[in-house]
Amino acid sequence: MAANTYVTLMKKRTFLAGLAALGFAPAAQAQAKQLSLGEISKYLNALLSAKGEFTQINPDGSLGKGTFYIKRPGRMRFEYEGRDSALVVAGQGTLAIFDKKSNAGPQQYPLGRTPLNIILRKTVNLGQSGMVTGHEFDGTATSITAQDPKHPNTGSVKLVFTDSPIELRQWVVTDQSGSKTTVILGKLDPKARVPLRLFDLDALIKNNGETR
Repeated sequence: MAANTYVTLMKKRTFLAGLAALGFAPAAQAQAKQLSLGEISKYLNALLSAKGEFTQINPDGSLGKGTFYIKRPGRMRFEYEGRDSALVVAGQGTLAIFDKKSNAGPQQYPLGRTPLNIILRKTVNLGQSGMVTGHEFDGTATSITAQDPKHPNTGSVKLVFTDSPIELRQWVVTDQSGSKTTVILGKLDPKARVPLRLFDLDALIKNNGETR
């Protein structure tokens, strides 16, 4: 088997395993409909705070799991499971990646130059000219592909939604190099307590990624 075929097959198996682990069953949506950009924008703007589990498929096909928090606008947090667990936090206009195996401090990027800024901004307007480059429906879920029209070279994000009720279930971030990272979300809990200290980058940097 050719190396690239093997990698593709493994990614597919890993992807399906992640769906099964989080109970994502598109076939159960018997009468699903395609969501409009207006409906999706309204849903995202109403999603102010939530917590849930996630499975992540990395560009090399490896799998990660953990807990996900969102507090819009501008805040998101991924706590990865494992002894040497990583932490990714968006807050204060910055996306920071903490590696507990490193003493060099977190890698930091301007949030506005990452595709995640599209769903974290204060007001999401998917009808904005040049933002949505793809809008599809596969019979069970609606997906949109979006980019920042002001910074199209920073990458894109593909968002997948189910309806009745509308819920974000997955996204795929494509970075500047073309590498894709897939995040599959479990059931989101919009009533979960999500304290602001989880996104306090100044304190996290001072405490090497530890939340106190």
